[in-house]
Amino acid sequence: MSFRPLLLVVTVIAAACGSTAPPAPAVTQADVPLIPRRVLFGNPERTGPSLSDDGKQIAFRAAVDGVMNVWVAPADKPEAARPVTKDTARSIRQYFWAYTNSHIIYLQDKGGDENWRVYSVDLGTGDIKDLTPFDKVAAQIQEVSEKFPDEILVALNNRTPELHDIYRINIRTGTRTLVQKNDKYAGFVTDDDYRVRFAQVFRPDGGMDLLKKTGTGAFEAFESIGADDSLTTYPIGFDKAGQHLYLMDSRGRDTAAVFRQDLASGAKTLLAEDARADAQGVLTHPREKTIQAVAFNYDRVRWQVLDKDTGADLTYLQSVTDGELNVLNRTTDDTRWIVAYIKDDGPVRYYVYDRPARKATFLFTNRPALESAKLARMHPVQIKARDGLTLVSYLTLPAWTDPDGDGRPASALPMVLEVHGGPWGRDAWGLNPIHQLWANRGYAVLSVNFRASTGFGKQFLNAGNREWAGKMHDDLIDAVNWSTAQKIADPARVVISGGSYGGYATLVGLTFTPDVFAAGIDIVGPSNLATLLSSIPPYWKPQIEIFATRMGDNRTEDGRKFLESRSPLTYVDKIAKPLLIAQGANDPRVKQTESDQIVKAMQAKKLPVTYALFPDEGHGFARQENSMAFFAISEAFLAKHLGGRAEPIGDAFKGSSVTVPHGAELIPSLKESLPAAPVTSSH
Repeated sequence: MSFRPLLLVVTVIAAACGSTAPPAPAVTQADVPLIPRRVLFGNPERTGPSLSDDGKQIAFRAAVDGVMNVWVAPADKPEAARPVTKDTARSIRQYFWAYTNSHIIYLQDKGGDENWRVYSVDLGTGDIKDLTPFDKVAAQIQEVSEKFPDEILVALNNRTPELHDIYRINIRTGTRTLVQKNDKYAGFVTDDDYRVRFAQVFRPDGGMDLLKKTGTGAFEAFESIGADDSLTTYPIGFDKAGQHLYLMDSRGRDTAAVFRQDLASGAKTLLAEDARADAQGVLTHPREKTIQAVAFNYDRVRWQVLDKDTGADLTYLQSVTDGELNVLNRTTDDTRWIVAYIKDDGPVRYYVYDRPARKATFLFTNRPALESAKLARMHPVQIKARDGLTLVSYLTLPAWTDPDGDGRPASALPMVLEVHGGPWGRDAWGLNPIHQLWANRGYAVLSVNFRASTGFGKQFLNAGNREWAGKMHDDLIDAVNWSTAQKIADPARVVISGGSYGGYATLVGLTFTPDVFAAGIDIVGPSNLATLLSSIPPYWKPQIEIFATRMGDNRTEDGRKFLESRSPLTYVDKIAKPLLIAQGANDPRVKQTESDQIVKAMQAKKLPVTYALFPDEGHGFARQENSMAFFAISEAFLAKHLGGRAEPIGDAFKGSSVTVPHGAELIPSLKESLPAAPVTSSH
């Protein structure tokens, strides 16, 4: 079909913003009870629902003996669900229905090593088959098509650790057939017919070439994507006939828009754009493969609708309840949808949408215990950086400090600056359990989309190139200064915290700007950029030019010197404020040595640091017991240095693998609460 007439009737549906009146204000802090850590960081009761393609069954994730597994029930009787997976150690986080309607596919790693295996569950027999039985191999789902219900495409790096070949795998038998051998490519683009259509290769300048597969099996030049566009231009799918390519594209413009490209002529048609935000996602018809709506997120999600009937669906769905609408799942015949509503002060609400009847039926919320909790609102704010860039940020205040709901407390508060990871990611509006925890404990919480964050156009993204510990950190400091000027934050009581890049930013905060922050919490953050890049997972190596362009080149002497000049480890003697570090021993991205080396350097200089090490975790926390243990330590740490309230550590370490190799005595009650080390005897 032609998309040109649809462009004339594009409409915008803004996500429902909830009640315009603020909730009834709490009079005092005493009116807002402590929210237990378990309510925020324990396993959700049920989450991630998905319909089988025939619409007859529903699956979701829920706990079995404290471990999240996949459950299946008749679609009209979700209360009759039974678990169909049998993981006893590590929660399952990724699953989907096969088009057989009788198989669940899921991925799992070991201890956070990110060496994913793909498993198939036969719902009739209960048998679970390991489809990728290889050690030290990171399997990736490449394509799933309704045309081949018994098969999926999987990318495997079992032949060469740096490169993923494409295999066709039968989910019933486990039979693997090589589809595409990979000798040099970063990845491939495939279609619903399980054909390899394009290969992607990164250039030495950080750009990317998209190569089209010819009838002879060779690859020829198709599109050239410069370094400035390499993170904001990429294919997203094909039309039903496979003759047109849909792609996000920022070339010749700032923000990434959605285009349709004729593969024969090369002609492109603009489908949807937004001057302030990159396209975030698309709603595609499950059978016809036409793009029906496009989501953009500047400060909140807004949909641009390209199809009149879909517009009517979205308009109805936005009237069902408040919150930002997210379409999770659609049957191929498009008669049943699963939709979710995201709120900032309540749990996610899931519904089944009967499209012919235009009726949404409530399923469940993911965390019912939050429905009665006194949660805080999240306020989008825009902060100007010193060079004029606009930093879209999110502020959460303790409920009792903001009686009129205007996002300004009655008096300045201790504040946590919570920095997102990536750095090529972003913070977004919605229920953020970390924001809720710290606000409930009495702290303002601010998250900043600093330059290099994604979603705000390529100029904003590329303004972060080679600015780790430079202008990216200046943005965070500018946000702190804004918060103190607005009398939101007490300048003497600001803590910086974050994970991954956010952990690095924490270390930068305490070394490059040691007088700004009262303390820091670093979760799996790199301390030395040169050693970080020299130890990346092998399958990241085809993308090394991106890191060289955007961070610095660890392959040259000058590059290593530059990276070390932006590394907190180089300036460890500048640290003057308390630091809490958390690390997963199996982290493949930020190796344990990144935390070990800065802890060792601080020990040598007799600087205060508490080090929490989790032997069965990787890049963050997957086990609820470890999440609750870490946040129990963090609460006690912040209460000591910011003066807020805290839930006692109590039994927070029950079932956790947490160890504290150094500095347990620096946090009240921590040393006493840790489990005793096992006693060993010698003979």
